[in-house]
Amino acid sequence: MARWNTQAILTASLASAACCQQKILDLSAVNWTVSNSNSSISVPGQLPSQAHLDLYAAHVIDDPYYGLNDFNLRWVANSNWTYTSGPLHDLINSSTTWLLFNGLDTFTSIELCGKHVASTNNQFRQYFFEVSSILNSCVSSPVLSINFGSAPQIANAIAAEPGQETWPTGVEGLFEFPNRQFIRKEQSDFGWDWGPAFAPAGPWQPAYVIQLGPGNIYIRNSLVDIYREGQLNNLPPDQTKNWVLNASVDCLGSLPPNSALNYRLLDSKNSTILHGRLTNITSSNTTITGSVIIPDRAVSLWWPNGMGPQTLYHLTIEVVDSSSSVIASVSKRVGFRTIVLNEGVITQEQLDQGIAPGNNWHFEINGHEFYAKGSNFIPPDAFWPRVTESRIRQLFDSVTAGNQNMLRVWASGAYSPDFIYDLADELGILLWSEFEFGDALYPIAPEFLDNVREEVNYQVRRVNHHPSLAYWAGGNELENLELYLVKAVAPDQLDRYTAEYEKLFLQTIVPVLFGNSRSISYSPSSTSNGYLELNFSWPVPIVERYQNLTPGSLYGETDYYNYDSASAFNFGSYPVGRFANEFGYHSMPSLQSWRQAVAPSDLYFNSSVIQLRNHHYPPGGLNTTNFANTIKGMAEMTLAAQRWYPVPNKADPVANFSAWCHTTQIFQADFYTSQIQYYRRGSGMRERQLGSLYWQLEDIWQAPTWAGIEYDGRWKVLHYRAKDIYQPVIISPFLEAETQNLEVYVTSDLWSPATGLANFTWYDWSGNRLNISTPTSAPVTVGALNTTRVLQANTSGVLSGYDAANAILVMDVFVEGQMPNSNVTQTFKHTNWFHAAPLSQAHLVDPGLSVSYSKTTSKFVVKASKGVAAWVWLDYPAGVVLNFDSNTFWLLAGQTKEIGYTVKNDTTGGQWVNEVTVQSLWDNTIP
Repeated sequence: MARWNTQAILTASLASAACCQQKILDLSAVNWTVSNSNSSISVPGQLPSQAHLDLYAAHVIDDPYYGLNDFNLRWVANSNWTYTSGPLHDLINSSTTWLLFNGLDTFTSIELCGKHVASTNNQFRQYFFEVSSILNSCVSSPVLSINFGSAPQIANAIAAEPGQETWPTGVEGLFEFPNRQFIRKEQSDFGWDWGPAFAPAGPWQPAYVIQLGPGNIYIRNSLVDIYREGQLNNLPPDQTKNWVLNASVDCLGSLPPNSALNYRLLDSKNSTILHGRLTNITSSNTTITGSVIIPDRAVSLWWPNGMGPQTLYHLTIEVVDSSSSVIASVSKRVGFRTIVLNEGVITQEQLDQGIAPGNNWHFEINGHEFYAKGSNFIPPDAFWPRVTESRIRQLFDSVTAGNQNMLRVWASGAYSPDFIYDLADELGILLWSEFEFGDALYPIAPEFLDNVREEVNYQVRRVNHHPSLAYWAGGNELENLELYLVKAVAPDQLDRYTAEYEKLFLQTIVPVLFGNSRSISYSPSSTSNGYLELNFSWPVPIVERYQNLTPGSLYGETDYYNYDSASAFNFGSYPVGRFANEFGYHSMPSLQSWRQAVAPSDLYFNSSVIQLRNHHYPPGGLNTTNFANTIKGMAEMTLAAQRWYPVPNKADPVANFSAWCHTTQIFQADFYTSQIQYYRRGSGMRERQLGSLYWQLEDIWQAPTWAGIEYDGRWKVLHYRAKDIYQPVIISPFLEAETQNLEVYVTSDLWSPATGLANFTWYDWSGNRLNISTPTSAPVTVGALNTTRVLQANTSGVLSGYDAANAILVMDVFVEGQMPNSNVTQTFKHTNWFHAAPLSQAHLVDPGLSVSYSKTTSKFVVKASKGVAAWVWLDYPAGVVLNFDSNTFWLLAGQTKEIGYTVKNDTTGGQWVNEVTVQSLWDNTIP
């Protein structure tokens, strides 16, 4: 579907309305210079940009991502940088002139014609300033300058102010630079356990000079809210009601008296569906709002990936004067859907179904419960101007190819630009979005709260029209971590800090959010136990539950991080809840990715550079002269690999390093698979668990992280395993470590029952069938969004007389069913493998793996000729980014598998196909 350039549409509409009386100058078309405080550095600049990027382009600094530049370039973050424009030619005489900035990062002093215009202090706000008088007094061609202060230095200065608020020691999640909670800047710019701390500065979003003639206006922001009649936030609406389309525009300039709003709704073929005038008009000097009823039958629903079509419409809102002349317009692409986070009390009907008492915590799309399958999306780059639409499309294509339907857009990054939501709209990816607060408590000074109100108002109005917008959370780990830490270290102050928390996340954010949108759900924290009460007759309708828990009841969502790998795969240690929003373990990136950022001499597991790029260390910061704490992250990965898999011991040091990296990825993927299977099985258990979003989708740079996709788009083992275990119907083994009881379940997230057959066959590692006394098959009937047990055995009994380290159970399931919103019956197949002993103890044999490429079919053919091949991995060289249709699979002796692929980027001229290799777990044992 075509991309809509909203700014271009606005510009065109203004030009047609008053071509000789207005001018819009895109400041990206202007020449810029970037200089430091004493002008010892002065280089060409760009807009949008950030100082690091312009310094790198001018060869003043090396690639920020290379080696230890995360530490070596701290001087850039600790300096002030001034962006100075060239002369702004061709401006016109007009009634009013405005400067409009969609994003300044972060602390600025702005001058025009050598005169102070304003100062800014929030990366996430849109700023606009009338500069008519300054421009009129300019004696030469106007020049614009924007001085950016050092965010780390300013944060420290704010924290040191007399009487400044403090918090108990250890409450702030400190990674590199301290005091991030005092400023409204991307919190992960100050470091995180998966990313660097560059704390960049610069004009990171577009900016414009807007000149308006008499009677002209410019639409700087707008809101579209689509909801069912009678709908209230956080409550499931009546799906039989018609739609309400509420629209509002924010203008520069003054709205004429008796202004009104027209609308036109077009389908994807640009055919008009509905048009007319909005009613219930309210307006101020700069904002006008109205609404209209859209009949339910007039439009089709938008659905997430795997649940139906992503039907989108083009909506144009026109501002008209008292004579019905159009004076400005804005166009957006919209969808009709309801998406609600249901936190309501478990009903009697649910109790009768065997669901545990307490409260729900799941999403409903267009009135349907569904299983949310996905991951957590972090900032895809430390420098947002490098994040392009094509790059996110490549990433989001991997999301849908991986059978995911939801991403949690993690707090403490930056608010996603519209093109990210646009792509999610097209592809059916629900975006659980969060306001940019996390792992800290925040000030409640009046000026801070006022700043947040403006931020929230701008961001909510900007993105609310996107059907992919699933939910707003106040921030990350605020209740389950920050208030928990206060209770642990300063229990006498818990009431105070809870009240401050509510002042920001309930009393400040909720009125702004609910005042703009009735289509969206909100909770103040991920993770939490949900709300205790919801009452819209109260000024703040949400009362949080906190620890007001009833024994035997379940509430809220869970997260889970356990870095003692001895507990891995013990499903009894996993949390029981309604939804899993974070869980994971870190792994190394591939050798190909390491080579992008590390010198060849540093390519070994515990080199100082590798260790220092691992930011998973205890709180308190790190520097290049004291990195003993990095042993935490490196040791955790090492122990997990040694404990569960054959240890690489190759003679070639680089090959050995690569094998170790790959083994950490296998553990990561195996551990996540275990958890996802468990959470998905919970859809049919007492917890009625309806979502798993693992940590994390992608990398921000090349380093040891929790990601499933590396910085350039290469899939780790994790993303392939997640693709497999996120299929609609899966078969999964569960071994209870203490009793050795083995259960096998078939789990389905289809919306109607499915029936078929499950098969079970035991083998040894040489590929011989074993005569073990378990059923060879079982009929399957699995209900909608449910699970059913198909095998129960005790491995101590059934493997009596066999070596558990030489026994493998192959499980597969074939069922007939229908995808959501489809009446076509299809076959769903899934195969899984179970080994009773850790693979570190397995009697592996050389499976005789081979791979060949067929030019006729454009597929790779993989064969195991001599034994069982575990964790078969197709690898490809640098210079190309692609994903195979299947990877990290198992093969029986004599089995052949054809593998297709999708190329995302190729600089090898297609020669990469000659360098594809294949390996299995056996290869780790080869010196």
